[in-house]
Amino acid sequence: MATAPISRKLNLTRDQLAAFLTDQQQIRQFELLFSTVDQLQVIVGTDFEFQADNAAAAANEALAQISALAQQSAVNAALAENRASQALALVDKLNKAVEGLQMTPPPREFKRSKYGSFYDTTTQTATVINTAKAITFNTTDLSQGVFLSTTSRVQVDSEGIYDFQTSIQLDKTTGGTAIFDLWFRLNGVDVADSASRIRIQGNNAEIFSSLNYFFDLKSNDYVELMFSVTDLGVELTAFAAAAPVPGIPSIILTVSNNIGGFQ
Repeated sequence: MATAPISRKLNLTRDQLAAFLTDQQQIRQFELLFSTVDQLQVIVGTDFEFQADNAAAAANEALAQISALAQQSAVNAALAENRASQALALVDKLNKAVEGLQMTPPPREFKRSKYGSFYDTTTQTATVINTAKAITFNTTDLSQGVFLSTTSRVQVDSEGIYDFQTSIQLDKTTGGTAIFDLWFRLNGVDVADSASRIRIQGNNAEIFSSLNYFFDLKSNDYVELMFSVTDLGVELTAFAAAAPVPGIPSIILTVSNNIGGFQ
């Protein structure tokens, strides 16, 4: 009675393989080949896909050898043994490829971060109370994919999650109490729930404030920092360098998207 097929793909039995394989060891090697091909089906579609392609190509070549042998019922013994040896060599190559996939994961490609660092060396004031005004920048310190498209618009050239971190130097040049409000705009639209409020009291009441905010941005999106005051005496103040202290910008902004880092 014929034995059951060892491969549904080729529909070959051990008896059929014995017609052109010289011993049980060779037959066993071909059985291992089919088992190895099954492993490749699991690997393909993962992070190892680009390496599995090479192993799959070797498997297909070996399977083609077996198919040819099965179809040539009249092949002579010498030719059968030669082709069997070639196919067995491919099996060995395939097994080594799969072992490499299992033991050594491929390196992950590092995606270079996008970043930008900007500041302004001038004092910025409002001209109308309770009215939105954009904060501006006159200096780019560092820039890679994040840039100033205007003096107030910070634009990105790639999709990603960006971290905006800013520090602001505030002052008040008049007496009494006043409010400074700060918030973000994305592509010209106020960002909901992004505002911060600072209450400043008295003349020469310097205050330093900082905040950070995450944005999920698309290519060419831009972000602005807006402010409003209840007293025109409130300003974003820049101070010139005075030894031993270096200059103090009215605002410093850093932007980066190195969240994740790898892809």
